[in-house]
Amino acid sequence: MVSKTKKPSIPITEIEQSAFCQTDEDLASRTLQEEFEIGVQWQKLPISYMRTSPEELSNNILKAKKTLGDKLVILGHHYQRNEVIQFADFRGDSFKLSQFAAEQKEAEFIVFCGVHFMAETADILSTPEQKVILPNMTAGCSMSDMAQKDDVLDCWEDITNVIGNQSTVIPMTYMNSAAAIKSLCGENNGIVCTSSNADAAFDWAFERGDKILFLPDQHLGRNTAYKKGIKLDEMIVWNPFKPLGGHTEEELQKAKMILWQGHCSVHTRFTVDQIHQARETHKDINIVVHPECTLDVVNEADLCGSTEYIKKVIVDSPAGSKWAVGTEISMVNRLADENPDKTIFCLDSVVCPCSTMYRIHPAYLSWVLDGLLEGVVVNQIKVDQKTREFSKIALERMLSVV
Repeated sequence: MVSKTKKPSIPITEIEQSAFCQTDEDLASRTLQEEFEIGVQWQKLPISYMRTSPEELSNNILKAKKTLGDKLVILGHHYQRNEVIQFADFRGDSFKLSQFAAEQKEAEFIVFCGVHFMAETADILSTPEQKVILPNMTAGCSMSDMAQKDDVLDCWEDITNVIGNQSTVIPMTYMNSAAAIKSLCGENNGIVCTSSNADAAFDWAFERGDKILFLPDQHLGRNTAYKKGIKLDEMIVWNPFKPLGGHTEEELQKAKMILWQGHCSVHTRFTVDQIHQARETHKDINIVVHPECTLDVVNEADLCGSTEYIKKVIVDSPAGSKWAVGTEISMVNRLADENPDKTIFCLDSVVCPCSTMYRIHPAYLSWVLDGLLEGVVVNQIKVDQKTREFSKIALERMLSVV
């Protein structure tokens, strides 16, 4: 077997994450021309949209929605800025939105206010006649970008060569991955999971094999496995830039969990020290975090769950309760605004919205809707047939596991 060594690279989406960080919690949208000055990658669009005020953009979007009527459905992820998600017909996390996408049989156009892998999933689960649109094509995901197709194919080849017939490895990818990675899982008896159903997906996988290759978020994989009783010394992290992921053949054979070396740029900002500070400052505080956080943070928190779980547990809590939340700031601020009878704040005092979600500016939404009014489909996401076929197998397994 030939060992492969590659030069490490950092996705541009990871490098740019800090560009939107600030100490001021006011995340109100400015004109796109002003936001371009931040210096990150943006998709170019007509200059008129860049100079249009947020108020004018809002009016334009509402008019376009009214004109397009039932031909249009807009899906909005919880991490979207308020000025965008206000126009969503359906809100949710990646799992809930994938369900919504699969159910939308009547709409001709599905505009996905999220990131690229989510729009790919909507295209895979929608009908061939429907058109899925991503308002800004630079709205990617740094975690997804950490698992490139060729690297994952090399990893799968190495693992299967080493393991042979001694064990059965089930490939499982988090929803936050490219369609090509979902396709690899579908083609090799694997499954997609989300933070909402990772527990059930693990049960599904271990009923069919004795090892899991978990892509691309090591933290969700580790947290879920640890919760399931798998020991830390039975988990290894696969570094795609080292031969055999940085491990010996014996280590690969012993491991129950092979975790891809990926992470979320937002959720790895949260620390145990932040939790301690929140508890020192606020009596009777409840700490709830997302499972993309590191294991020490998850273990220190009172509760851990998906964005849908976080939303539900806070909304259902009694008036007067206090919550420190370890997830994306746009969602935390929205929860605070919509639950004024509770104290709700983000664990991290430095405000860092998801930089790729934040690229869906109202100007882009207005632009793609104006295109539909003129009979022009801008930024259509279209997954090739083979990738679509096997990705759909893995996604349908995900949707069947609750």
